[in-house]
Amino acid sequence: PRREQAQRLRRYEQLAAAPLSPDPATPRLLLRLVIGVLLAIFLINIPLVRGLPLARALPDKRALIIRDGLVLKGSGDRIYVLQGNEKRWVSSLAAFDHYGFAWDQVHQVDDAFLDQFAEGPALHVLVKCPDSPHIYRLENDQKRWIKDIATFAAEGHVWEDVRFLSCQQLRNLPDGPPIPTDAGPPPQP
Repeated sequence: PRREQAQRLRRYEQLAAAPLSPDPATPRLLLRLVIGVLLAIFLINIPLVRGLPLARALPDKRALIIRDGLVLKGSGDRIYVLQGNEKRWVSSLAAFDHYGFAWDQVHQVDDAFLDQFAEGPALHVLVKCPDSPHIYRLENDQKRWIKDIATFAAEGHVWEDVRFLSCQQLRNLPDGPPIPTDAGPPPQP
């Protein structure tokens, strides 16, 4: 038994000292790995998704998250805000500022994207001066006189949206058509 153990130990030492020869299957395994990587690269770039290669169809870091308050602009001049799955036109720069939007929040999108949303009521700024009972809606950089409280309510306005300006500032704004348009000439503040 000792002799047998000594022989096994010598055989083990010989095997440990001998250089390792590569497995004959290694080159085939490496070739398969290279072919698999090349095939994966090729498949990722085949147009599979709406005519786009998969590598370009995946959203990038600038992808939009559709949510209330998202500020959007199509190819035209109008800026919209998404609220309740509707796009609401921000009718003036004053309204843009009044509602607390910032220019870095505006996302340029395709018109087809905007067309997915129903048109909701526009966002306006309502103004009045302290010395006058008349309320005006700012729209396209013009003041539009709102004829009466019934019209004010029918247009969906709320008192919280009324801002006070000096009567002189209000007089300096150009007049637009009254609301409703058949209300007659607008009174001056």
